[in-house]
Amino acid sequence: MTKAELIAQVASDAQVKKVDAEKTINSLIKVISNTLKTQGRLALAGFGTFAVVERKAREGRNPQTGKPIKIPATKVVKFKPGKQLKELVK
Repeated sequence: MTKAELIAQVASDAQVKKVDAEKTINSLIKVISNTLKTQGRLALAGFGTFAVVERKAREGRNPQTGKPIKIPATKVVKFKPGKQLKELVK
């Protein structure tokens, strides 16, 4: 599903204009992003938890040449689904 499809679905389900649904979704994305940046964790009961984790530096291989390369440490966002979401997608 694309963002445009999500906006259309939310607008339909909530019976609001697409413009209002788009503003709401954009606001939600902004709040989630800012929360992860400042606090590093966001839990939505029944849905799941987003958390920023540190990925250690490691050595990888260039798939074209096979030569070893150094992959620097970085922060990534991980998502752990909640119990209700896990049950829903089984």
